[in-house]
Amino acid sequence: MKSLQSESSVSKQSTARAVVIAIDGTSGSGKSTIAKALARHYGFVHVDTGAMYRAVTWHCLQHGADCNDAAAVVRAMREMKSDFRLCDGRIVMFINGADPGESLRSEAVTQNVSLVARIPEVRAWLVAQQRALLRFGSLVMEGRDIGSVVFPDTPFKFYVDADPAVRAARRASDGYADQVTQRDQLDTTRKVSPLVVSPGACLVDTGKNTPPQTLALVLAELKRRGL
Repeated sequence: MKSLQSESSVSKQSTARAVVIAIDGTSGSGKSTIAKALARHYGFVHVDTGAMYRAVTWHCLQHGADCNDAAAVVRAMREMKSDFRLCDGRIVMFINGADPGESLRSEAVTQNVSLVARIPEVRAWLVAQQRALLRFGSLVMEGRDIGSVVFPDTPFKFYVDADPAVRAARRASDGYADQVTQRDQLDTTRKVSPLVVSPGACLVDTGKNTPPQTLALVLAELKRRGL
């Protein structure tokens, strides 16, 4: 992996000056496409928080923890050693010194990640880690509770969505075997940090535009908001 930097080697930017662009939205809505493009455009660090929940899920499965058993998941999470590294402009979560890589996209992880993500202790721990990533500088952070929970005070919030049929096709082409409507139900009804449109978020329908058109609309809105 190129340009591997540990936390200690990263030049610290004042968190008071760092900018956070929050990209929330439904599964398969195009959050990653927008977030990566924005990170390249502004030279910010890209953070995929969904990959972090997948990493915890992967670790639990590797160690035989039942993802339906919250106590077992929390025990496994507390036993793992994790660190966050800047790799080619994005944050990668290493577990016990290893990058899970493509294993995060396995069917087993995909089928269990919502179970892990709904556990309050998991969310609390990961939210704390996500907030601490400001030590790497300005961020484009994508997920399902960035604008509502992780960085609710950022003025640069977007909620991304598209027709379920469009999103299902995208997920399939990306190699994921989940059902978007089922995932929507799990994400929007969990008790802790459910997926919501946070106050002040700009709504973006990616099903009506090409990726370049969507990016242009988002950039125009960010400029309007002072970025």
